Amino acid sequence: MIRSPQPAVWPAVSAVAALRMSACRQSAHPVYITPLARLAALRKPVHPSLSAIMTTIATMAIGGLMLLSAPAWSAPDSVFIEELTWSEVHDAVAAGKSTIIIPVGGTEQSGPHMALGKHNVRVRVLAGKIATTLGNALVAPVLAYVPEGAITPPTGHMRFAGTISIPDEAFKGLLDGTARSFKQHGFVNIVLIGDHGGYQSQLKTVAARLNRDWAATPARAHFIADYYRAADTDYVKALHAKGLSEAQIGTHAGTADTSLMLAIDASLVRTELMRRDPKEERASGVSGDPRPSSAALGQTGVELIVARTVAAIRTAQGVAR
Repeated sequence: MIRSPQPAVWPAVSAVAALRMSACRQSAHPVYITPLARLAALRKPVHPSLSAIMTTIATMAIGGLMLLSAPAWSAPDSVFIEELTWSEVHDAVAAGKSTIIIPVGGTEQSGPHMALGKHNVRVRVLAGKIATTLGNALVAPVLAYVPEGAITPPTGHMRFAGTISIPDEAFKGLLDGTARSFKQHGFVNIVLIGDHGGYQSQLKTVAARLNRDWAATPARAHFIADYYRAADTDYVKALHAKGLSEAQIGTHAGTADTSLMLAIDASLVRTELMRRDPKEERASGVSGDPRPSSAALGQTGVELIVARTVAAIRTAQGVAR
């Protein structure tokens, strides 16, 4: 004999039916009404063995529908435009994020213990911290292709496998086009920062040319020399104060360079290889001694670079206005 389930079952099942039917009315797309919901609406008798199953299904369905009824979209909190849609960038600019940071890296050797993408990873992370601190800025994708020396015959870092070099004019053209694109999209402060010492003068040249062309507009290009200066001077002084020698700190892939990478992304450092004595590897691409490196030392550099750069950008924006 077929009996009706416990009275407590029907309210839960009926709630599912009501929610589903409501969703169908409100949605632009048809919503499938399950047989269970139809049964609830009709209140047909159900075999007792199905009663517990129906209760469980109804409870789970209500929970799922409640989750689906919550807003599926919220304002993004990323400062990296490559993680945003075009409409989110448009809305961010309209809401006051009028500064765009163009981070310039480079793909080059950094000894046998550090990955080729060191500059690109480092400048992206630091640019993100700088933009977040400023509060009115977004970050462009990193420019990873920069002049690194002659290609054939190879000079400089091009003597080591994996390094990528482009001509100076191609590099300046890339910077120029990138900056003009952001001006077109409504940014008024276009900031250039570079993680490599070799192209600093070119960043300055491109910014000056853009400002001549934009003189009659609100837009300005800002070459922020303090970004690299903080790493090359202030950070080095701080390491000296901690007892490190010039030979240890180095100028490329030594303690200063390696510690910064450990603080930012330790996965790019082969710690077992940085224990070698660079003096024994004259062709290693290392200038300095990476062995004293630590994330704690690198964090000193991170904080200095971010603080100095944020201050310089704010000063540049104030002068420009």
